[in-house]
Amino acid sequence: MIPEHRKAIDQLDARIVKLLNERTGHVLEIGAIKLKAGEEIYAPHRELAVLQRVCRLNKGPITNESLRAIYREVMSSALSLQKTMRIAYLGPEGTFTHQAAIRRFGSSLRYFPHKTITDVFNEVSKNRADYGVVPVENTTEGFVTHTLDMFVDSELKIVSQIVLPIQHCLLSNFRKRQIKKMFAHPQALAQCRGWVQENLPRVEIIETSSNARSAELAAQEKDCAAIAGQLAAEKYQLPVLEHDIQDNAANATRFIVLGRQCSPPTGHDRTSLIIGLADKVGALHRALAAFRRYRLNMTQIESRPSKRKAWEYFFFIDCDGHVTDRRVAKAIAALEQQCSFVKVLGSYPNAE
Repeated sequence: MIPEHRKAIDQLDARIVKLLNERTGHVLEIGAIKLKAGEEIYAPHRELAVLQRVCRLNKGPITNESLRAIYREVMSSALSLQKTMRIAYLGPEGTFTHQAAIRRFGSSLRYFPHKTITDVFNEVSKNRADYGVVPVENTTEGFVTHTLDMFVDSELKIVSQIVLPIQHCLLSNFRKRQIKKMFAHPQALAQCRGWVQENLPRVEIIETSSNARSAELAAQEKDCAAIAGQLAAEKYQLPVLEHDIQDNAANATRFIVLGRQCSPPTGHDRTSLIIGLADKVGALHRALAAFRRYRLNMTQIESRPSKRKAWEYFFFIDCDGHVTDRRVAKAIAALEQQCSFVKVLGSYPNAE
């Protein structure tokens, strides 16, 4: 029986390889047309449509999650053949931002870590990277204010988003009872504080610049551990002593992909924008009335000091819909009548 199954698998593999190459041939033809027209190769809206379609076709036993992962790599391979694509991300290697970038673009592209969010913006702005990936919001710790502030003067657009479940692990070459020091990034520690106090109450905690740096240090020193993710564990060859040590089981971070052109509408989109208001009574109330008037679901609002004038604030807003949708366009026009400053940061698929 086994030889018969293996023979069938070999025959199927031959067909799969042939079909994958045929599919890639069509993708390369489309890419050549796009490059000639000066269009972006990466198309988040098309990527989403493909993943949704193959999942609808799926009858099992492969899970939809596994099928999406397979097609992510198929599309990543095709992208790498069309163009040498460079992805900048907030590093170093092995961080959750690195993991989010790979989740969006697959393993076939070239990834370049950078020390700061400003560096990632600059790399994309100066065309030294095709896209950038930075964190923007965590369900436990809130907004990444540095990312929000960068958008005020940047012309880059949000072209896609990645919502990544943040699963912290305890990594060490030593048993838990042997651990005397633990390396942790302040935000990772904040997300795992309850677990640490209950399980390692007497361990000395040393703050680091990133989760990956925590893992790197723990790999080098005796009787040490780190809080980091699975990718960092693999990179620094550290055993995982405990999985999912975050206090909030629903802990997740939203990352955004920076690019130069907005994605076309998919029918299920999100629009992000910044508004600035005059220092007058009721200014915010009047501005936000536009979302109610045009029946738009405002999913997020966050204020930040403008840094241009004392007590002047910008408001970062997310709402459902695409900037080309009639109701969204009308709401933005109404905002422009009420606000001293309005800037659309991007419209992108809201599938995650």
